[in-house]
Amino acid sequence: MLKRSLSLFIALSAPVFADPPRIDNVTAHRQGGLYTFDVTISHTDTGWDDYVDGWRIVSLDGTILGERTLAHPHVNEQPFTRSLSGVKVPTGTEQVRIQARDNVNGWYDSFVGVRLR
Repeated sequence: MLKRSLSLFIALSAPVFADPPRIDNVTAHRQGGLYTFDVTISHTDTGWDDYVDGWRIVSLDGTILGERTLAHPHVNEQPFTRSLSGVKVPTGTEQVRIQARDNVNGWYDSFVGVRLR
């Protein structure tokens, strides 16, 4: 009994590690002095307990240029694309990075680079 209880305790106290969101595609369109970013993400959303809840545009120096919050899970819509318009990108910027987060682990350390035209 002690062995089974110890196994259960270890299983329940282990940290939760969900699959990270995968950024499948990014397009950036300049309109005047502002950009619109269309980001396609895949994730094993399971519902409110584990879903992608945002992505952001980050300059190479780490400045956050824009952030898109996702208000609900996309369990039956994978992959999914969401846009962010009106993003001001500093003049001369040739590349930015996209970073995603989920409501279990927060921001992931991985980025996808995007060349701007």
